[in-house]
Amino acid sequence: MSFMEGLLQAPSSTVTLLGAGLVLLVLYIYVSGSSSKPQGKEPPGPRPLPLLGNLFQLDFKRLYQSLFEMSKKYGPVFTVQIGPKKVVVLAGYKTVKEALVNYAEEFGERGTPHIVSDFQKGHGILFGNGESWREMRRFALTNLRDFGMGKKGSEEKILEELHYLIEVFEEHKGKPFDTTQPLHYAISNIICSIVYGSRFEYSDPRFRLSVDRVNDSIQRIGSFTIQLYNMFPWLGPFLKSRSDVIKFADVNVKEIRELVRGLKETLNPQMCRGFIDSFLVRMQTLEESGNISSNYHYENLIQTVANLFTAGTDTTATTMRWGLLLMAKYPQIQDRVQEEITKVIGSRQPMAEDRKNLPYIDAVAHEIQRVANIVPMSLPHVTSQDVTFQGYFIKKGTDVIPLLASVLQDESEWETPQTFNPAHFLNDKGQFVKRDAFLPFSAGRRVCLGESLARMELFLFFTSLLQRFRFSPPPGVTEDDLDLTPVVGFTLSPPSHKLCAVSRV
Repeated sequence: MSFMEGLLQAPSSTVTLLGAGLVLLVLYIYVSGSSSKPQGKEPPGPRPLPLLGNLFQLDFKRLYQSLFEMSKKYGPVFTVQIGPKKVVVLAGYKTVKEALVNYAEEFGERGTPHIVSDFQKGHGILFGNGESWREMRRFALTNLRDFGMGKKGSEEKILEELHYLIEVFEEHKGKPFDTTQPLHYAISNIICSIVYGSRFEYSDPRFRLSVDRVNDSIQRIGSFTIQLYNMFPWLGPFLKSRSDVIKFADVNVKEIRELVRGLKETLNPQMCRGFIDSFLVRMQTLEESGNISSNYHYENLIQTVANLFTAGTDTTATTMRWGLLLMAKYPQIQDRVQEEITKVIGSRQPMAEDRKNLPYIDAVAHEIQRVANIVPMSLPHVTSQDVTFQGYFIKKGTDVIPLLASVLQDESEWETPQTFNPAHFLNDKGQFVKRDAFLPFSAGRRVCLGESLARMELFLFFTSLLQRFRFSPPPGVTEDDLDLTPVVGFTLSPPSHKLCAVSRV
């Protein structure tokens, strides 16, 4: 969807307001724009229009693809103007890795879209900055590890949850069903057990509503109208999508507060049940010591918990949905996966330690993540200071997009970047090989803090489900009919589909 196509589909009030404000805003941009000259050569890019920038050259249904195509013309570091905002795009493995790792400090700040600022107010981990972000990330990493993230403790939680998920799949008795909700409920429950210290029944109406609401918000945040709001925040009061996202966020915060309140009433500092208990104990200790300037307060706790659920549920569950769809799409690859399971594991429960003896499955799991390309533009970054990078001068405060799609599809790094090909991660002897350009979790100081948990979840869920079920299209639908065109939200999801999960035991 180009900008103009999206605009024509937007509510008439939006079109009227945008049109009415063009002249005033163009004047404002020219009058208020910085008159200072750059201190060096700026990254190249397409010539922008006043106010609108390069919007007419961008497809907002596939913005990451538009930027990827632009990189082929303008190079791995280029400038694009999205509305009135100038953005620097980093493309290709070498450039993205160099910026995020070798220039970690300069490119390490988080850019915050207006829609996120509206309800997070700079708190939490995902979109936090400064000392508050550093302290919250450090605390989260330490305490999530204490409660089993990526270790034996989380393996037990994952295996327990798998038992409930398999029951749900078996209830369909091989008939077509949508895997979206059960997968999201299962992955969310693992976060619940780490954060709260307990899981929820899939039938719990409040739990179901909460998970569904988060999924809906993630799709809305990636919509054209919300992108329009991020570019022109003065349109906010007239956009229903914005009010819906804010309403959902407010309800989520209210529910988290209630759960926190319940945990505080039963808190035992000597026996913490999960992440929230540890946070409450830290707050209590700091209050008793008179530390009133601490970053440990309820707003940071609430938003950090919300971040953990959003990031920890959607990306992993969506990747699993892609994985099962790809197995149905490519039955010959599913055959090889199940042959390896039968040969190495048999009928016993797969364990995390089995990964080293399952090279083909490990390769398939990695290739699923590469092809799924869940967060194609990463989360936005901002330069923390003036920086000269690859010969180009980039001002402090410039929005930066590390284009992860261009890394995972880099033609100089992958033999067949547009094809689902597990051989990308196998050598001539069939052994698993790591690839430097495999960066689905980003890199540097903003790398996903739940990477180790996500890797374990994906491996155990994928292997266990493929051990128990054969996945295929519904009757009357062929493998060729299965659509792999992603639905663009804040993350890339598979198109709506149903699968048959036929028991193998």
